[in-house]
Amino acid sequence: MHAPRTARTAGALAALFALSACSSGGGASTAAPKAVRLTTTTPAATGTLDSVTWNLPMGEPTTLDPAKVGDYSPSTVESNLCDPLLRLQPDYTLAPGLAKAWHRPDPKTLVLDLRDDVRFWNGHAMTAKDVVASLTRQGRPATQSVNTQVLASVAGITATGEHQVTVRFKAPDELFLKYLVNGFGAVSEAAYLKKAGAAYGTAKGGLMCTGPFELSDWKPGESVTMVRNSAYWDASLRPRAKKVTFRFVTDNGTLTSALLSGQIDGSYEIPATVAKALRSSDAGTLYHGPSAQTVFISPTGPSSPLADHRVTEALSLVLDRDALVKNVFDGAAQKLKTFIPSLVWQNGEAAGVYAKGYDALPAVPDVDVARAKELVDRAAPKRRTVTVAMGAGDQQSLQTLTFVQAAARKIGLKIVIKQLQPTQMSGLFYDPSLREGLDATMALGYVEIPDPLSYAQMFTAPASPMNWIHYDNKRVTSLLARAQAALDPKESASLFTRAQALYSKDLPIVPIAAPYERLFLNKRLSGAPASFAYINMPWAARLGATGGATS
Repeated sequence: MHAPRTARTAGALAALFALSACSSGGGASTAAPKAVRLTTTTPAATGTLDSVTWNLPMGEPTTLDPAKVGDYSPSTVESNLCDPLLRLQPDYTLAPGLAKAWHRPDPKTLVLDLRDDVRFWNGHAMTAKDVVASLTRQGRPATQSVNTQVLASVAGITATGEHQVTVRFKAPDELFLKYLVNGFGAVSEAAYLKKAGAAYGTAKGGLMCTGPFELSDWKPGESVTMVRNSAYWDASLRPRAKKVTFRFVTDNGTLTSALLSGQIDGSYEIPATVAKALRSSDAGTLYHGPSAQTVFISPTGPSSPLADHRVTEALSLVLDRDALVKNVFDGAAQKLKTFIPSLVWQNGEAAGVYAKGYDALPAVPDVDVARAKELVDRAAPKRRTVTVAMGAGDQQSLQTLTFVQAAARKIGLKIVIKQLQPTQMSGLFYDPSLREGLDATMALGYVEIPDPLSYAQMFTAPASPMNWIHYDNKRVTSLLARAQAALDPKESASLFTRAQALYSKDLPIVPIAAPYERLFLNKRLSGAPASFAYINMPWAARLGATGGATS
């Protein structure tokens, strides 16, 4: 889960109100988009670049501390600065990073063998002490890490050699290793962490990491700049770009103009309205890639009418997803049977097991108003008005809820859309008082690691802070706990799919779609991954000039 998308332009919002007449089966006012072709990577770069200007369409990062990044903007920058112990590949598989190898002497022990040729930007050698400090600080409340739950099964983390770290667990945990690909597994220098204290990762406190780029300058409200680490330990990923400057353009019109004119060279998370203007442009190329992003509607408490799975099933039955994908996502999304995208498992060791489990789920339903009315009548909710929260000015969510609103009227439900400011919207995920007066929220999330288990537990585990409706299916809880303890990938996948088959029947969530990644590159650039894996990999290190020239 992550903070909502930032506000867009008034012009874009006006366009979406014109679209409201098209909801749930109505005709579209725009030409049908061309079939989307997915690509995991862009053509390899061949030349160097003096400077690149990149956009962060969700706005300025609030932090670059690896322990605290968990959203689009900070992760897009931090992933190029601070190397993790394991690397996420463009196809969402795992590869060695700062840890060159790992093994399990027994089910409750994980040994990480570290590279011995890695240095921080200041020239100091990376050792096991730095890794231990980076991991263990995330268990302290003062750090305010977004990854605290990853340490729940850990009994201890110790340096067992100058370049070896041993993790001991209270119980076997197959997820821990996979979390080493994101900010949780990123390594910072222990001495610098101690010196910077609470300022670490801020414009004032800076960073000290080992990545292919070094943080050079952060001008709050204006830009973040990183420069090439010419001594980077991985020669295959020594950057071709000497400098990358990040801007924070959140206005659709301004972003479109900047990309078309070349003032901004590229951006991930291109909004649908901007994509329409870019796809026929000769200024560069719009790429679509596989994604681990997901959009769904989730009830915010046990008293919500949507807390009854019969009501969410009814809402799902009247939602015309084909029309929604075409009009809201410009065709750049896929319908889902569940709320977890397939990219997170489809290239892993147990892909066949996951695929078999997914295929066995009921198909995405066609519109069936009669059946939906029966379900609502049987549920007999005390209230027929449902207040749904979304980020203020978020065009995609507003368009989606416009479709839902029109569809819900057919079964006697009134959807009231409540737009919240970004701080309120992000806060409601953690502060129960901010969910008062709400019945549901438009959830725009993504799965960071190549495993669906963590995301499923977030909504089904009785003790999870995201389980707002107090969902408690003991069979599901047991199966998911066993899946986490199973270190054999196929056994874990089998247990997960059994749980998935159960919670798909009674967990009150309305899956909407899984948006594809949208990347725009100016014609002078290439090399960047086009998949959503960019969020946790050093994507900018692959960026360079086309045609072998220096630009």
